[in-house]
Amino acid sequence: MKSNWPRSVALALALLVPCAGAWAQFAAFVLPARFELKAKAGDKIADVMEIGNDENAAVDLRFRTADWTLKADGAVDFRADTLAFDSCREWVRIERYTLKLGPKAKRKYRFEIEIPKDAKDGLCRFAILIEPAADAAVVAPFGNLQLPVQGRIGVIIYVSIGDAKPKLALEGLKVGSVNGRPTPMAVFRNEGNAHGRPDGVLAGTDAAGKSVDLTVSPLPILPGETRSIPLWPQDDPDGKTPALAYPLKVKGTIEWSGGKQAVDTVIKP
Repeated sequence: MKSNWPRSVALALALLVPCAGAWAQFAAFVLPARFELKAKAGDKIADVMEIGNDENAAVDLRFRTADWTLKADGAVDFRADTLAFDSCREWVRIERYTLKLGPKAKRKYRFEIEIPKDAKDGLCRFAILIEPAADAAVVAPFGNLQLPVQGRIGVIIYVSIGDAKPKLALEGLKVGSVNGRPTPMAVFRNEGNAHGRPDGVLAGTDAAGKSVDLTVSPLPILPGETRSIPLWPQDDPDGKTPALAYPLKVKGTIEWSGGKQAVDTVIKP
């Protein structure tokens, strides 16, 4: 099933060259940002994404597959040049490796996964990277001065094979650090053979008596992984993130595919 996420805008990233005071930009978008598919051993499945160019000039793109890992902070590390030990990228076929997309243009892009007949139940996960093509990775807006373009879109694809299922266990709640800020977190362990995503909103009361709703971050917890998931305080009416005084009392239910866990505890710093 495809994600219903809003348009994923390409890391409209650029490298600022102080001496020139100019930016070189890569701007594209992809829909959806993520695929979550199911298959059986021996199946050949296919799907399509939509790629668009937000610029007023044509853009040359290149495509390749990559393995990936998730850092503790939720950032993704892509690995395209070598295969991970558990990689399923050899099962993947992509429509093309390069594409020229006109200004303000959109088009469909197809990929296929051919599951081996002897594949075991479990999770196949990979990414399709969309980057500036080699001949489009440098622009020269000031004569001979060349500015490298930096940018990448990583479309994450999960394929649950056979009877693959997550088996999450909530190990506890704690205070962690996110961008240097103390943040309540739920610690999950996944003993299953598919990824799982927690969901829910918990009611909290801090040491000063202030009430706050805490939204469970839906970060994926991969098979065999233990991960700390942030519980994001919802913003105050003025749009600012509330500063919480610990200990923090929390109550509610966290749910995930195949399970749920009631929470009624105190998070201490």
